[in-house]
Amino acid sequence: MLQQPTDIEIENRLRGENPWWLAGAGIDPEQDAMPRRDYLPALLALIQLDEPQQAVLLMGQRRVGKTTLVFHAIHALLQEGVAGRDILYLPLATPSLTGSSLDALVRRFGKMFERPAGTRIYIFLDEIQYQQGWESQLKTLADSHRHCRFVAVASAAAALKQKNAESAAGQFSAFFLPPLTFCEFLHFVDKEASLFLEEGDGSGPRRFVATDINALNEAFVDYLNYGGYPEAVFQGALRMNPRRFVRSDIIDQVLLRDLPSLYGIADVQELNALFNTLAYNTAQELSIEELSKSSGVSKPTVVKYLEYLEAAFLIKRLRRVDQNSQQFVRAMTFKVYLTNPTMRAALFTPLADNDPAFEQLVETALFSQWLHNTARIDSLCYARGKRAEMDLVSLDARQQPRFAVAVRWSDQVFEDAKEIKSVIEFARANAMGRRPLVTTRSQTGVKTMQGVEIEFTPASLLCYTVSKNMLEYSR
Repeated sequence: MLQQPTDIEIENRLRGENPWWLAGAGIDPEQDAMPRRDYLPALLALIQLDEPQQAVLLMGQRRVGKTTLVFHAIHALLQEGVAGRDILYLPLATPSLTGSSLDALVRRFGKMFERPAGTRIYIFLDEIQYQQGWESQLKTLADSHRHCRFVAVASAAAALKQKNAESAAGQFSAFFLPPLTFCEFLHFVDKEASLFLEEGDGSGPRRFVATDINALNEAFVDYLNYGGYPEAVFQGALRMNPRRFVRSDIIDQVLLRDLPSLYGIADVQELNALFNTLAYNTAQELSIEELSKSSGVSKPTVVKYLEYLEAAFLIKRLRRVDQNSQQFVRAMTFKVYLTNPTMRAALFTPLADNDPAFEQLVETALFSQWLHNTARIDSLCYARGKRAEMDLVSLDARQQPRFAVAVRWSDQVFEDAKEIKSVIEFARANAMGRRPLVTTRSQTGVKTMQGVEIEFTPASLLCYTVSKNMLEYSR
């Protein structure tokens, strides 16, 4: 007869995974020493909500720090006075736990310690995708254990299988953890305080000036090439060889394991070929037809794979509008962005700031700073007409431009109106509440060009400002 882990073995495993059950103990010192993601306060606020009583679903790419964020949340709860024995962490990929249902594990935990009826208990379910039928199990748990607050952690690919996304939307409070934002990166490498001064009276979105634009741009280049993942920031070996880390530990896991198993993909090389094409052309306008020709994947398969890659948060598509900000009935083209510019550098080669493709990474990085804010990212599109173009346009509820950004990595645009003629034409065709914004390498200011006021700001400064404000809005 096949043997299974005994009750005592399971309980011993739980005690080992939850050191804070011992009086005076806390989370692992190595986890505690890791810098806190700026998303921690927002996650804590969501966890501590009393209503609605929904499980929290923490999602994100591999290696963006989801588990570390969970441990930091546990540390914060302990600091706020929550008893250690009222917090359960379950690493569900652990072999001794995979054979037990979630309900059985939760009930076992409840029997291990005596506590007053109705005590709020916090239960963290890491790698929940290893549980068969986890969505229904989690919903049942949240409904039947009203005194418990469940936080489920899942890789993006596993959590957002297309058919589950819609059903899960109303059942769980979704929290998306993106790769490191630019402001988090600067904080992690201890450069944020020295590179910026805040201006303004504190009302409205925060505004900053760079104290040393050259030093800021140097940090920006580092961020684009290796700064998207916490481990790569702190481990020198990974910084020197981000290709191996991102390729083997992140991309290959999703392309070769997660997506094929979820969607029954037989030819993983097709999926890999398409993703490589998308990564190399991040921030570029594409079409299904040219993607099919370039990758060697049939058009119907390209359509499916784009959906899968987007569900896994590896890419994000951006719709096109015309020069008057009107949507096309049948748009034949679209933009595709990597959700993290580091992936392109890792797949191919790190880019110097004078590389012709560097501007693509700049636009990709800027776009990625909005990822956590669902409302704002869903409002973004790009404009392209016969004469007018704009890289990023945010439309309001009336489908009118709220703001528009043209991404450049050059100071020439600050001096020569011919360099941004398409931007000027877009501004003339659209009534906007703000001046059109053009990024530069280092120049700042407002100029009237051909009768249109244009605002200029360094791309690195804008990237920081957007990331800082998006984090503030998320709290």
